[in-house]
Amino acid sequence: MLIKQISVFLENKSGRLAEVTKTLGNEEIDISALSIADTTDFGILRLIVNQPEKAEAVLKNNGFTVSSTNVIAIAVEDKPGGLAAALDILESQSIGIEYMYAFIGKAKDEALVILRVEDSEKAVAAMEKSSIKVISSKEVYGL
Repeated sequence: MLIKQISVFLENKSGRLAEVTKTLGNEEIDISALSIADTTDFGILRLIVNQPEKAEAVLKNNGFTVSSTNVIAIAVEDKPGGLAAALDILESQSIGIEYMYAFIGKAKDEALVILRVEDSEKAVAAMEKSSIKVISSKEVYGL
């Protein structure tokens, strides 16, 4: 139930994000979710793509500094408090959240969220036990 996320270290200068997206697009790699954390000098672009192994190799071959990380994807009710219910489960199990971001998916009445947590396996087990839908990598890469 773990999803492979690609992280790209980018200099904070005009055109670098465009280079990444163009490089991936030229290889028919589809971006489903992304997040950018930046400082004055650099940023970290986090991506969920349909072909993570290929994306990692292509980006490295084009001179980008790239790493991969396991994250989880969950679907929560798309209503006020829907996300809070899932986060309460993690809190009750003392599982810290390192970061999270929304996923632009094709789900009806659900909001899709990517989570990087301290203990992914424990988080997945807690979510599943509490009837929070954990989305498989096959489903995520197909969105």
